[in-house]
Amino acid sequence: MSQPPDAYVLTPIGHVRSTLGDPARAPHQGHEGAPDAWIEIDPRYAEGLNGLSVGDEVIVLAWFHRADRTKLAVRPRGESDRPLTGVFATRSPHRPNPIGLHRVTVRELAGHRLRVGPIEAIDGTPVVDIKIVIGTDE
Repeated sequence: MSQPPDAYVLTPIGHVRSTLGDPARAPHQGHEGAPDAWIEIDPRYAEGLNGLSVGDEVIVLAWFHRADRTKLAVRPRGESDRPLTGVFATRSPHRPNPIGLHRVTVRELAGHRLRVGPIEAIDGTPVVDIKIVIGTDE
């Protein structure tokens, strides 16, 4: 499939390594019982980890590579008794650009890997960026 002229290319900086393997069995949100997981950063981007510390809160932006990109409306949380709702009014992974947003805590740093949690992304999920959380006083 060719990309339209206004398409953009995202390059993963790494991948999630998690005990979660099945999206249907993963928690909807990290605080709903998701485990910690490792993010393996491609060595080309390892320098970007400089300055991160254990205990830091970061936003992990992931690409939900197994999402349905054709959906524009879903039943929130997959509950059949809820009305169809536009994906932009939900946290559904199924959307035209399936970007996952995960606020997590850095638990451990080991070379070009960092353990974060809790995170509901499944094993193999591409990570497209990591951003430190800043407070309103910074």
